[in-house]
Amino acid sequence: MNIERTDTLQRRVQRHAALADATRLRIVDALALSDRAVSALGEHLGLSSNLLAHHLKVLEDAGLVRRQRSEGDGRRTYVSLDGPPREEHPAPDLGPAGRVVFVCTANTARSHLAAALWRSASSVATLSAGTHPGERIAPGALATARRHGLDLPEIDPRQVDGLLTPSDLVVTVCDRAHEELGGADALHWSVPDPVRAATDAAFDAALERLSPRVAALAEVVPATRPR
Repeated sequence: MNIERTDTLQRRVQRHAALADATRLRIVDALALSDRAVSALGEHLGLSSNLLAHHLKVLEDAGLVRRQRSEGDGRRTYVSLDGPPREEHPAPDLGPAGRVVFVCTANTARSHLAAALWRSASSVATLSAGTHPGERIAPGALATARRHGLDLPEIDPRQVDGLLTPSDLVVTVCDRAHEELGGADALHWSVPDPVRAATDAAFDAALERLSPRVAALAEVVPATRPR
């Protein structure tokens, strides 16, 4: 057996060993569709901070989750699955939605890219908005959409206040927006702001983070709400 195949096998063994624990399975299930702050994850699962830290380290070492400091409130750390939900921890069914609304701070990049991905994955209506809208869509976001064949019209960023309806499924794609909405969002994805770096690589990385999350969400959101 060559070295590469041996490393791959050992990695699989480590991943399966990490998941061979009920508490760690509960953690990855809780992260199937939404990133969570460490403190919120502990409260949701009823775990002490020390016990949660232990299990997160096991999962992180196995390449199953990752932790990231908030770009808004630097005292917070968000935990996310390292990759899309897998068969061993399927995503929950959220029920139908009238629209899926993606929200970031400026509505200049991440929320637009998420909406563009959604349009290619689902027939459910979508739009994007910001808590503090900028002046225009970032040129890097438009260029990334073109490179990947996504429909991203060059429209003005819009304000999320007054835009939402009860049938909307709100997904924040930046930490500041999540923290500012104070629970008005159903799901949160902690995606670093590519506008800061303003490079093709940064915008492509944001799209790469968003793509599997959008695909997983599209599988569990039916097109209409029951009457």
